[in-house]
Amino acid sequence: MCGIFGYIGKETSLALLIEGLSRLEYRGYDSCGLTAIRGGKFFLKKQQGKIYQLKSNVKGCLQESFRACILHTRWATHGRPSRANAHPHLDCNKQIAIVHNGIIENYLVLKERLCKEGHRFLSDTDTEVIVHLIEKFYKGNLEEAVCKAIKHLKGAFALGVISFREPDKLIGVRKGSPLIVGKGVQGNFIASDVPAILSFTRRVMYLRDEEIAVVRRDRIDVLNFKGEAIKHETEEVRVKQQDVEKGGYEHFMLKEIFEQPHILEKMLSLYCRETGIVLPQLNFTENFSKKIKKIYITACGTAYHAGLVGKYFLEKYCYINSEIDVSSEFRYRKMHLTKDDLLIAISQSGETADTLAAVREAKKQGAKILSVCNVLGSSLVKESQGLLYTFAGPEIGVASTKAYTAQILSLYLFALLLGTQKGVLRDRASREAVKELKAIPAYQRDVLEKASQVKRIAKRFSKFGCFLFLGRGINYPSALEGALKLKEISYIPAEGYPGGEMKHGPIALIDEYRGVVCIAPKDNLHEKMVSNMP
Repeated sequence: MCGIFGYIGKETSLALLIEGLSRLEYRGYDSCGLTAIRGGKFFLKKQQGKIYQLKSNVKGCLQESFRACILHTRWATHGRPSRANAHPHLDCNKQIAIVHNGIIENYLVLKERLCKEGHRFLSDTDTEVIVHLIEKFYKGNLEEAVCKAIKHLKGAFALGVISFREPDKLIGVRKGSPLIVGKGVQGNFIASDVPAILSFTRRVMYLRDEEIAVVRRDRIDVLNFKGEAIKHETEEVRVKQQDVEKGGYEHFMLKEIFEQPHILEKMLSLYCRETGIVLPQLNFTENFSKKIKKIYITACGTAYHAGLVGKYFLEKYCYINSEIDVSSEFRYRKMHLTKDDLLIAISQSGETADTLAAVREAKKQGAKILSVCNVLGSSLVKESQGLLYTFAGPEIGVASTKAYTAQILSLYLFALLLGTQKGVLRDRASREAVKELKAIPAYQRDVLEKASQVKRIAKRFSKFGCFLFLGRGINYPSALEGALKLKEISYIPAEGYPGGEMKHGPIALIDEYRGVVCIAPKDNLHEKMVSNMP
Protein backbone atom coordinates (compact mmCIF):
# COMPACT_ATOMS: atom_id res chain seq x y z
CA MET A 1 0.00 0.00 0.00
CA CYS A 2 1.37 3.39 -0.94
CA GLY A 3 1.38 6.16 1.64
CA ILE A 4 0.41 9.79 1.00
CA PHE A 5 1.18 12.74 3.25
CA GLY A 6 0.74 16.41 2.35
CA TYR A 7 0.87 19.78 4.08
CA ILE A 8 -0.05 23.39 3.34
CA GLY A 9 0.16 26.24 5.83
CA LYS A 10 2.67 28.31 7.75
CA GLU A 11 6.29 27.42 7.14
CA THR A 12 7.11 24.01 8.65
CA SER A 13 10.49 22.28 8.66
CA LEU A 14 11.21 19.46 6.27
CA ALA A 15 12.33 17.35 9.24
CA LEU A 16 8.82 17.46 10.75
CA LEU A 17 7.17 16.66 7.44
CA ILE A 18 9.42 13.63 6.87
CA GLU A 19 8.58 12.52 10.42
CA GLY A 20 4.90 12.56 9.41
CA LEU A 21 5.69 10.41 6.36
CA SER A 22 7.63 7.95 8.53
CA ARG A 23 4.39 7.23 10.44
CA LEU A 24 3.22 5.46 7.26
CA GLU A 25 6.19 3.09 7.02
CA TYR A 26 4.03 0.25 8.37
CA ARG A 27 2.17 0.16 5.02
CA GLY A 28 5.25 -1.35 3.36
CA TYR A 29 7.21 0.37 0.61
CA ASP A 30 10.21 0.11 -1.69
CA SER A 31 10.83 3.78 -2.49
CA CYS A 32 9.88 7.23 -1.28
CA GLY A 33 10.02 10.89 -2.22
CA LEU A 34 8.85 14.43 -1.64
CA THR A 35 8.16 17.64 -3.50
CA ALA A 36 8.00 21.06 -1.86
CA ILE A 37 7.49 24.52 -3.32
CA ARG A 38 10.54 26.74 -2.91
CA GLY A 39 11.30 30.03 -4.65
CA GLY A 40 8.85 29.65 -7.51
CA LYS A 41 9.90 26.10 -8.38
CA PHE A 42 9.84 22.58 -7.02
CA PHE A 43 12.31 21.11 -4.57
CA LEU A 44 12.17 17.41 -5.57
CA LYS A 45 13.89 14.46 -3.93
CA LYS A 46 13.19 10.79 -4.65
CA GLN A 47 14.83 7.66 -3.32
CA GLN A 48 14.72 3.93 -3.98
CA GLY A 49 14.90 2.49 -0.49
CA LYS A 50 13.93 3.68 2.97
CA ILE A 51 12.81 6.98 4.46
CA TYR A 52 15.98 7.26 6.57
CA GLN A 53 17.95 7.22 3.30
CA LEU A 54 15.75 9.99 1.88
CA LYS A 55 16.28 11.95 5.09
CA SER A 56 20.03 11.50 4.78
CA ASN A 57 19.96 12.76 1.19
CA VAL A 58 18.24 16.00 2.26
CA LYS A 59 20.06 16.46 5.58
CA GLY A 60 21.32 19.89 4.50
CA CYS A 61 17.70 21.04 4.04
CA LEU A 62 16.03 19.41 7.06
CA GLN A 63 15.73 22.67 8.98
CA GLU A 64 14.48 24.59 5.97
CA SER A 65 10.79 25.46 6.14
CA PHE A 66 8.16 25.05 3.43
CA ARG A 67 4.56 26.15 3.05
CA ALA A 68 3.45 23.36 0.73
CA CYS A 69 4.77 19.82 0.40
CA ILE A 70 3.60 16.36 -0.72
CA LEU A 71 5.41 13.20 0.38
CA HIS A 72 5.00 9.53 -0.58
CA THR A 73 5.98 5.95 0.13
CA ARG A 74 5.59 3.63 -2.87
CA TRP A 75 4.93 -0.10 -3.11
CA ALA A 76 5.66 -0.99 -6.74
CA THR A 77 2.76 -2.12 -8.93
CA HIS A 78 3.38 -0.64 -12.39
CA GLY A 79 7.12 -0.39 -12.96
CA ARG A 80 9.97 -1.80 -10.87
CA PRO A 81 11.27 -0.10 -7.73
CA SER A 82 13.55 2.72 -8.91
CA ARG A 83 14.18 6.42 -8.43
CA ALA A 84 12.45 7.20 -11.74
CA ASN A 85 9.32 5.30 -10.71
CA ALA A 86 9.23 6.74 -7.19
CA HIS A 87 6.68 9.48 -6.48
CA PRO A 88 6.10 12.42 -6.77
CA HIS A 89 5.78 12.72 -10.56
CA LEU A 90 5.86 15.98 -12.48
CA ASP A 91 4.26 17.21 -15.70
CA CYS A 92 6.30 18.12 -18.80
CA ASN A 93 6.79 21.72 -17.69
CA LYS A 94 7.62 20.72 -14.10
CA GLN A 95 4.87 22.96 -12.73
CA ILE A 96 2.48 20.33 -11.30
CA ALA A 97 3.39 17.47 -8.92
CA ILE A 98 1.35 14.44 -7.91
CA VAL A 99 1.42 11.48 -5.51
CA HIS A 100 -0.92 8.52 -5.93
CA ASN A 101 -2.17 5.43 -4.11
CA GLY A 102 -4.14 2.91 -6.19
CA ILE A 103 -4.18 1.51 -9.71
CA ILE A 104 -5.24 3.20 -12.95
CA GLU A 105 -6.66 0.39 -15.07
CA ASN A 106 -6.73 2.29 -18.39
CA TYR A 107 -3.33 3.98 -18.08
CA LEU A 108 -1.85 2.37 -21.22
CA VAL A 109 -4.61 3.78 -23.43
CA LEU A 110 -4.23 7.19 -21.80
CA LYS A 111 -0.45 7.11 -22.07
CA GLU A 112 -0.54 6.28 -25.77
CA ARG A 113 -2.97 9.15 -26.39
CA LEU A 114 -0.90 11.62 -24.37
CA CYS A 115 2.33 10.60 -26.12
CA LYS A 116 0.72 11.34 -29.47
CA GLU A 117 -0.16 14.78 -28.12
CA GLY A 118 3.51 15.41 -27.32
CA HIS A 119 3.71 14.58 -23.62
CA ARG A 120 7.04 13.13 -22.45
CA PHE A 121 7.05 10.31 -19.90
CA LEU A 122 9.98 9.61 -17.58
CA SER A 123 8.68 6.56 -15.67
CA ASP A 124 6.95 3.21 -16.19
CA THR A 125 4.17 3.98 -13.71
CA ASP A 126 0.44 4.32 -14.20
CA THR A 127 0.58 7.40 -11.95
CA GLU A 128 2.42 9.62 -14.42
CA VAL A 129 -0.54 9.69 -16.84
CA ILE A 130 -2.57 11.53 -14.18
CA VAL A 131 -0.20 14.48 -13.87
CA HIS A 132 -0.01 14.80 -17.67
CA LEU A 133 -3.80 14.77 -17.88
CA ILE A 134 -3.95 17.55 -15.28
CA GLU A 135 -1.34 19.47 -17.29
CA LYS A 136 -3.46 19.02 -20.42
CA PHE A 137 -6.56 20.52 -18.79
CA TYR A 138 -4.85 23.20 -16.71
CA LYS A 139 -6.12 26.69 -17.58
CA GLY A 140 -5.19 28.56 -14.43
CA ASN A 141 -7.38 26.70 -11.90
CA LEU A 142 -5.86 23.56 -10.37
CA GLU A 143 -9.03 22.01 -8.95
CA GLU A 144 -10.86 22.45 -12.26
CA ALA A 145 -8.03 20.70 -14.09
CA VAL A 146 -8.06 17.86 -11.55
CA CYS A 147 -11.85 17.49 -11.92
CA LYS A 148 -11.51 17.17 -15.70
CA ALA A 149 -8.57 14.78 -15.50
CA ILE A 150 -10.13 12.27 -13.10
CA LYS A 151 -13.16 11.84 -15.37
CA HIS A 152 -10.85 9.99 -17.74
CA LEU A 153 -9.48 7.59 -15.11
CA LYS A 154 -10.69 4.04 -14.52
CA GLY A 155 -9.67 2.30 -11.33
CA ALA A 156 -9.07 3.18 -7.69
CA PHE A 157 -7.01 6.13 -6.58
CA ALA A 158 -6.17 8.61 -3.85
CA LEU A 159 -4.26 11.66 -5.05
CA GLY A 160 -2.29 14.57 -3.66
CA VAL A 161 -1.60 17.42 -6.10
CA ILE A 162 0.26 20.73 -5.84
CA SER A 163 1.41 23.37 -8.35
CA PHE A 164 3.83 26.24 -7.75
CA ARG A 165 1.61 28.31 -10.06
CA GLU A 166 -1.00 28.12 -7.24
CA PRO A 167 1.17 27.65 -4.13
CA ASP A 168 -1.75 28.28 -1.77
CA LYS A 169 -3.57 25.04 -2.76
CA LEU A 170 -3.19 21.36 -1.98
CA ILE A 171 -5.67 19.08 -3.76
CA GLY A 172 -6.70 15.71 -2.33
CA VAL A 173 -8.84 13.23 -4.29
CA ARG A 174 -10.45 9.99 -3.20
CA LYS A 175 -11.96 7.20 -5.29
CA GLY A 176 -11.71 3.68 -3.91
CA SER A 177 -8.55 4.37 -1.87
CA PRO A 178 -8.72 6.03 1.56
CA LEU A 179 -7.70 9.65 2.11
CA ILE A 180 -8.23 11.88 5.12
CA VAL A 181 -7.87 15.63 5.61
CA GLY A 182 -6.38 16.98 8.84
CA LYS A 183 -7.31 20.43 10.15
CA GLY A 184 -4.49 22.01 12.14
CA VAL A 185 -3.73 25.36 13.78
CA GLN A 186 -0.68 26.23 11.66
CA GLY A 187 -2.00 24.59 8.49
CA ASN A 188 -3.86 21.63 7.02
CA PHE A 189 -2.95 18.12 5.87
CA ILE A 190 -3.89 15.18 3.69
CA ALA A 191 -2.86 11.62 4.53
CA SER A 192 -3.57 7.99 3.71
CA ASP A 193 -4.06 7.18 7.37
CA VAL A 194 -4.45 8.84 10.77
CA PRO A 195 -0.99 8.02 12.24
CA ALA A 196 0.69 10.45 9.82
CA ILE A 197 -1.09 13.47 11.27
CA LEU A 198 -1.49 12.58 14.96
CA SER A 199 1.51 14.64 16.06
CA PHE A 200 0.06 17.67 14.24
CA THR A 201 -3.70 17.54 14.82
CA ARG A 202 -6.62 15.36 15.94
CA ARG A 203 -9.30 17.10 13.88
CA VAL A 204 -9.96 15.23 10.65
CA MET A 205 -12.36 14.86 7.74
CA TYR A 206 -12.77 11.37 6.30
CA LEU A 207 -13.29 11.95 2.59
CA ARG A 208 -16.05 9.83 1.09
CA ASP A 209 -15.75 8.09 -2.26
CA GLU A 210 -15.57 10.42 -5.26
CA GLU A 211 -14.77 13.54 -3.27
CA ILE A 212 -12.15 16.22 -3.80
CA ALA A 213 -10.65 18.38 -1.06
CA VAL A 214 -9.27 21.79 -1.97
CA VAL A 215 -7.02 22.43 1.01
CA ARG A 216 -5.62 25.86 1.85
CA ARG A 217 -3.75 27.13 4.87
CA ASP A 218 -6.89 28.37 6.63
CA ARG A 219 -9.71 26.72 4.69
CA ILE A 220 -10.89 23.36 3.39
CA ASP A 221 -13.46 23.06 0.61
CA VAL A 222 -14.89 19.68 -0.40
CA LEU A 223 -16.33 19.03 -3.87
CA ASN A 224 -17.88 16.04 -5.58
CA PHE A 225 -16.53 14.81 -8.92
CA LYS A 226 -18.92 17.19 -10.70
CA GLY A 227 -17.21 20.12 -9.01
CA GLU A 228 -20.17 20.87 -6.74
CA ALA A 229 -19.53 22.02 -3.15
CA ILE A 230 -20.33 19.55 -0.34
CA LYS A 231 -20.64 20.15 3.39
CA HIS A 232 -18.30 17.99 5.42
CA GLU A 233 -18.08 17.56 9.19
CA THR A 234 -14.80 17.54 11.10
CA GLU A 235 -14.33 14.67 13.56
CA GLU A 236 -12.09 14.30 16.59
CA VAL A 237 -9.66 11.37 16.39
CA ARG A 238 -9.86 9.27 19.55
CA VAL A 239 -6.73 7.25 18.87
CA LYS A 240 -3.93 7.92 21.36
CA GLN A 241 -0.39 8.60 20.22
CA GLN A 242 0.90 5.56 22.15
CA ASP A 243 -1.56 3.36 20.25
CA VAL A 244 0.39 3.97 17.04
CA GLU A 245 3.83 3.48 18.59
CA LYS A 246 5.71 0.23 19.21
CA GLY A 247 5.54 0.47 22.99
CA GLY A 248 8.86 -1.25 23.56
CA TYR A 249 8.22 -4.13 21.15
CA GLU A 250 10.64 -4.87 18.32
CA HIS A 251 7.97 -4.19 15.70
CA PHE A 252 4.27 -3.40 15.40
CA MET A 253 3.17 -6.91 14.47
CA LEU A 254 4.67 -8.35 17.66
CA LYS A 255 3.00 -5.65 19.75
CA GLU A 256 -0.37 -6.39 18.16
CA ILE A 257 -0.02 -10.14 18.66
CA PHE A 258 0.44 -9.52 22.39
CA GLU A 259 -2.56 -7.14 22.48
CA GLN A 260 -5.00 -9.92 21.55
CA PRO A 261 -5.97 -11.14 25.06
CA HIS A 262 -6.77 -7.60 26.20
CA ILE A 263 -8.89 -6.90 23.11
CA LEU A 264 -10.94 -10.09 23.45
CA GLU A 265 -11.48 -9.41 27.16
CA LYS A 266 -12.72 -5.93 26.31
CA MET A 267 -15.13 -7.26 23.67
CA LEU A 268 -16.46 -9.96 25.96
CA SER A 269 -17.02 -7.51 28.82
CA LEU A 270 -18.89 -5.09 26.55
CA TYR A 271 -20.95 -7.59 24.55
CA CYS A 272 -21.68 -10.33 27.12
CA ARG A 273 -23.98 -9.24 29.94
CA GLU A 274 -25.81 -11.15 32.64
CA THR A 275 -28.97 -10.89 30.55
CA GLY A 276 -27.23 -12.40 27.52
CA ILE A 277 -25.36 -11.18 24.43
CA VAL A 278 -25.93 -7.50 23.63
CA LEU A 279 -24.75 -6.09 20.29
CA PRO A 280 -25.87 -2.44 20.55
CA GLN A 281 -24.96 -1.39 17.01
CA LEU A 282 -26.60 -4.35 15.31
CA ASN A 283 -29.65 -2.21 14.40
CA PHE A 284 -31.69 -5.19 13.13
CA THR A 285 -35.09 -5.98 14.59
CA GLU A 286 -35.64 -9.43 16.00
CA ASN A 287 -38.40 -9.80 13.40
CA PHE A 288 -35.85 -9.34 10.58
CA SER A 289 -33.44 -11.76 12.25
CA LYS A 290 -36.12 -14.43 12.29
CA LYS A 291 -36.89 -13.87 8.59
CA ILE A 292 -33.33 -14.10 7.27
CA LYS A 293 -33.35 -16.70 4.52
CA LYS A 294 -29.71 -16.68 3.52
CA ILE A 295 -26.46 -15.08 4.64
CA TYR A 296 -23.68 -14.04 2.29
CA ILE A 297 -20.22 -13.12 3.53
CA THR A 298 -17.70 -11.06 1.61
CA ALA A 299 -14.17 -9.98 2.52
CA CYS A 300 -10.55 -9.98 1.31
CA GLY A 301 -7.37 -11.61 2.60
CA THR A 302 -7.30 -12.27 6.34
CA ALA A 303 -10.85 -10.93 6.75
CA TYR A 304 -11.98 -13.56 4.22
CA HIS A 305 -10.47 -16.29 6.39
CA ALA A 306 -12.31 -14.87 9.42
CA GLY A 307 -15.47 -15.00 7.32
CA LEU A 308 -14.86 -18.69 6.56
CA VAL A 309 -14.77 -19.36 10.29
CA GLY A 310 -17.95 -17.29 10.68
CA LYS A 311 -19.68 -19.47 8.08
CA TYR A 312 -19.16 -22.51 10.32
CA PHE A 313 -20.64 -20.65 13.30
CA LEU A 314 -23.72 -19.45 11.39
CA GLU A 315 -24.51 -22.87 10.01
CA LYS A 316 -23.90 -24.59 13.36
CA TYR A 317 -25.84 -22.23 15.62
CA CYS A 318 -28.40 -20.61 13.30
CA TYR A 319 -29.26 -23.37 10.81
CA ILE A 320 -28.91 -20.83 7.98
CA ASN A 321 -27.24 -21.66 4.67
CA SER A 322 -24.30 -19.29 4.30
CA GLU A 323 -22.09 -18.50 1.33
CA ILE A 324 -18.76 -16.69 1.24
CA ASP A 325 -16.84 -15.05 -1.58
CA VAL A 326 -13.73 -12.95 -1.79
CA SER A 327 -15.00 -9.45 -2.49
CA SER A 328 -13.27 -9.10 -5.85
CA GLU A 329 -15.26 -12.12 -7.11
CA PHE A 330 -18.55 -11.36 -5.32
CA ARG A 331 -19.01 -8.04 -7.11
CA TYR A 332 -18.86 -9.73 -10.53
CA ARG A 333 -21.19 -12.65 -9.76
CA LYS A 334 -24.78 -12.61 -10.93
CA MET A 335 -26.27 -12.61 -7.45
CA HIS A 336 -29.99 -12.81 -6.75
CA LEU A 337 -30.42 -11.12 -3.40
CA THR A 338 -33.66 -10.18 -1.68
CA LYS A 339 -34.77 -8.02 1.24
CA ASP A 340 -34.73 -11.14 3.41
CA ASP A 341 -31.03 -11.79 2.74
CA LEU A 342 -28.12 -10.51 4.83
CA LEU A 343 -24.66 -9.61 3.56
CA ILE A 344 -21.88 -9.61 6.16
CA ALA A 345 -18.96 -7.49 4.96
CA ILE A 346 -15.69 -7.80 6.89
CA SER A 347 -12.87 -5.25 6.73
CA GLN A 348 -10.42 -4.12 9.40
CA SER A 349 -10.11 -0.61 7.95
CA GLY A 350 -13.56 -0.32 6.42
CA GLU A 351 -11.93 1.05 3.27
CA THR A 352 -11.25 -2.12 1.26
CA ALA A 353 -12.27 -1.09 -2.27
CA ASP A 354 -13.52 -4.49 -3.49
CA THR A 355 -15.53 -5.05 -0.31
CA LEU A 356 -17.15 -1.62 -0.61
CA ALA A 357 -18.05 -2.34 -4.25
CA ALA A 358 -19.61 -5.68 -3.22
CA VAL A 359 -21.65 -3.94 -0.51
CA ARG A 360 -22.97 -1.34 -2.92
CA GLU A 361 -24.03 -4.02 -5.38
CA ALA A 362 -25.82 -5.98 -2.64
CA LYS A 363 -27.62 -2.84 -1.45
CA LYS A 364 -28.91 -2.22 -4.98
CA GLN A 365 -30.58 -5.63 -4.81
CA GLY A 366 -32.20 -4.88 -1.47
CA ALA A 367 -30.08 -6.96 0.91
CA LYS A 368 -29.36 -5.75 4.43
CA ILE A 369 -25.70 -5.03 5.23
CA LEU A 370 -23.91 -5.96 8.45
CA SER A 371 -20.28 -4.80 8.69
CA VAL A 372 -17.56 -6.27 10.88
CA CYS A 373 -15.14 -3.40 11.21
CA ASN A 374 -12.56 -1.70 13.41
CA VAL A 375 -12.99 1.94 12.28
CA LEU A 376 -16.20 3.73 13.27
CA GLY A 377 -15.93 6.57 10.74
CA SER A 378 -15.05 4.34 7.79
CA SER A 379 -16.87 4.10 4.47
CA LEU A 380 -18.01 0.54 5.17
CA VAL A 381 -19.67 1.49 8.45
CA LYS A 382 -21.46 4.37 6.73
CA GLU A 383 -22.74 2.00 4.02
CA SER A 384 -24.08 -0.55 6.54
CA GLN A 385 -27.34 -0.86 8.45
CA GLY A 386 -25.66 -2.79 11.27
CA LEU A 387 -22.19 -2.99 12.78
CA LEU A 388 -20.13 -5.49 14.76
CA TYR A 389 -17.41 -3.18 16.09
CA THR A 390 -14.24 -5.09 16.93
CA PHE A 391 -12.56 -2.66 19.39
CA ALA A 392 -9.14 -3.79 18.15
CA GLY A 393 -7.63 -0.31 18.02
CA PRO A 394 -5.25 0.83 15.25
CA GLU A 395 -3.61 -2.06 13.44
CA ILE A 396 -0.29 -0.72 12.20
CA GLY A 397 1.32 -4.04 11.24
CA VAL A 398 0.71 -4.84 7.58
CA ALA A 399 0.03 -8.49 8.39
CA SER A 400 -3.22 -8.63 10.34
CA THR A 401 -3.22 -10.42 13.71
CA LYS A 402 -5.41 -8.90 16.42
CA ALA A 403 -8.05 -7.84 13.87
CA TYR A 404 -8.41 -11.48 12.77
CA THR A 405 -9.18 -12.85 16.23
CA ALA A 406 -11.45 -9.87 17.00
CA GLN A 407 -13.39 -10.48 13.78
CA ILE A 408 -13.82 -14.17 14.62
CA LEU A 409 -15.10 -13.37 18.12
CA SER A 410 -17.55 -10.81 16.69
CA LEU A 411 -18.95 -13.38 14.26
CA TYR A 412 -19.19 -16.02 16.99
CA LEU A 413 -21.19 -13.72 19.26
CA PHE A 414 -23.45 -12.70 16.38
CA ALA A 415 -24.10 -16.36 15.51
CA LEU A 416 -25.01 -17.14 19.12
CA LEU A 417 -27.38 -14.17 19.33
CA LEU A 418 -29.00 -14.90 15.97
CA GLY A 419 -29.40 -18.58 16.87
CA THR A 420 -31.28 -17.71 20.07
CA GLN A 421 -33.46 -15.12 18.29
CA LYS A 422 -34.42 -17.69 15.65
CA GLY A 423 -35.23 -20.21 18.38
CA VAL A 424 -32.78 -22.86 17.17
CA LEU A 425 -30.28 -22.33 20.00
CA ARG A 426 -31.29 -22.57 23.66
CA ASP A 427 -30.33 -19.78 26.04
CA ARG A 428 -28.53 -22.28 28.24
CA ALA A 429 -26.36 -23.47 25.33
CA SER A 430 -25.54 -19.86 24.46
CA ARG A 431 -24.52 -19.10 28.05
CA GLU A 432 -22.28 -22.19 28.13
CA ALA A 433 -20.60 -21.09 24.89
CA VAL A 434 -19.98 -17.59 26.30
CA LYS A 435 -18.49 -19.11 29.44
CA GLU A 436 -16.00 -21.04 27.32
CA LEU A 437 -15.23 -17.93 25.26
CA LYS A 438 -14.29 -16.02 28.41
CA ALA A 439 -11.49 -18.53 29.04
CA ILE A 440 -9.80 -17.78 25.70
CA PRO A 441 -7.77 -14.68 26.74
CA ALA A 442 -6.11 -16.75 29.49
CA TYR A 443 -5.28 -19.48 26.96
CA GLN A 444 -3.82 -16.84 24.65
CA ARG A 445 -1.59 -15.51 27.43
CA ASP A 446 -0.38 -19.04 28.16
CA VAL A 447 0.73 -19.37 24.54
CA LEU A 448 2.31 -15.90 24.41
CA GLU A 449 4.34 -16.69 27.54
CA LYS A 450 5.94 -19.47 25.50
CA ALA A 451 7.27 -16.99 22.91
CA SER A 452 10.85 -18.19 23.39
CA GLN A 453 9.80 -21.78 22.59
CA VAL A 454 7.97 -20.59 19.49
CA LYS A 455 11.12 -18.76 18.44
CA ARG A 456 13.22 -21.91 18.81
CA ILE A 457 10.75 -23.93 16.73
CA ALA A 458 10.71 -21.24 14.06
CA LYS A 459 14.50 -21.27 13.87
CA ARG A 460 14.49 -25.06 13.53
CA PHE A 461 12.15 -24.90 10.54
CA SER A 462 13.56 -21.73 8.97
CA LYS A 463 15.63 -23.61 6.38
CA PHE A 464 12.64 -25.16 4.61
CA GLY A 465 11.98 -23.73 1.16
CA CYS A 466 8.20 -23.99 1.30
CA PHE A 467 5.39 -25.01 3.64
CA LEU A 468 2.05 -26.80 3.59
CA PHE A 469 -0.58 -25.94 6.23
CA LEU A 470 -3.32 -28.52 6.88
CA GLY A 471 -6.55 -28.27 8.84
CA ARG A 472 -10.02 -29.83 8.92
CA GLY A 473 -13.41 -28.34 9.63
CA ILE A 474 -13.23 -25.02 11.42
CA ASN A 475 -9.42 -25.29 11.44
CA TYR A 476 -9.17 -25.24 7.64
CA PRO A 477 -9.50 -21.41 7.56
CA SER A 478 -6.67 -21.26 10.10
CA ALA A 479 -4.54 -23.33 7.73
CA LEU A 480 -5.23 -20.77 5.00
CA GLU A 481 -4.44 -17.93 7.38
CA GLY A 482 -1.22 -19.56 8.57
CA ALA A 483 -0.03 -19.98 4.98
CA LEU A 484 -0.93 -16.37 4.19
CA LYS A 485 0.98 -15.07 7.23
CA LEU A 486 4.10 -17.05 6.33
CA LYS A 487 4.03 -15.70 2.78
CA GLU A 488 3.46 -12.12 3.94
CA ILE A 489 6.14 -12.09 6.62
CA SER A 490 8.92 -14.36 5.37
CA TYR A 491 8.31 -14.50 1.59
CA ILE A 492 8.42 -18.30 1.81
CA PRO A 493 5.96 -20.07 -0.55
CA ALA A 494 3.14 -21.67 1.46
CA GLU A 495 -0.24 -23.26 0.79
CA GLY A 496 -3.21 -24.01 3.01
CA TYR A 497 -5.25 -27.16 2.36
CA PRO A 498 -8.09 -29.13 3.94
CA GLY A 499 -6.55 -32.19 5.55
CA GLY A 500 -8.85 -34.53 3.65
CA GLU A 501 -7.56 -33.19 0.32
CA MET A 502 -4.00 -34.37 0.92
CA LYS A 503 -4.47 -37.39 -1.32
CA HIS A 504 -5.79 -35.22 -4.18
CA GLY A 505 -2.49 -33.72 -5.22
CA PRO A 506 -0.60 -32.00 -2.35
CA ILE A 507 0.92 -35.24 -1.04
CA ALA A 508 2.98 -35.45 -4.23
CA LEU A 509 4.79 -32.26 -3.24
CA ILE A 510 6.00 -33.42 0.16
CA ASP A 511 9.72 -34.07 0.40
CA GLU A 512 12.65 -33.26 2.70
CA TYR A 513 12.59 -29.59 1.58
CA ARG A 514 9.00 -28.87 2.58
CA GLY A 515 7.69 -28.24 6.08
CA VAL A 516 4.17 -29.35 6.99
CA VAL A 517 2.12 -27.63 9.70
CA CYS A 518 -0.87 -29.66 10.93
CA ILE A 519 -3.60 -28.02 13.01
CA ALA A 520 -4.97 -30.86 15.10
CA PRO A 521 -6.80 -29.87 18.31
CA LYS A 522 -8.65 -32.59 20.18
CA ASP A 523 -12.07 -32.06 18.62
CA ASN A 524 -14.48 -34.34 16.76
CA LEU A 525 -12.16 -34.39 13.71
CA HIS A 526 -8.94 -35.08 15.64
CA GLU A 527 -8.58 -38.72 14.59
CA LYS A 528 -9.33 -37.92 10.97
CA MET A 529 -6.76 -35.12 11.04
CA VAL A 530 -4.13 -37.38 12.57
CA SER A 531 -4.78 -39.96 9.84
CA ASN A 532 -4.12 -37.27 7.22
CA MET A 533 -0.74 -36.30 8.63
CA PRO A 534 1.87 -37.12 6.01
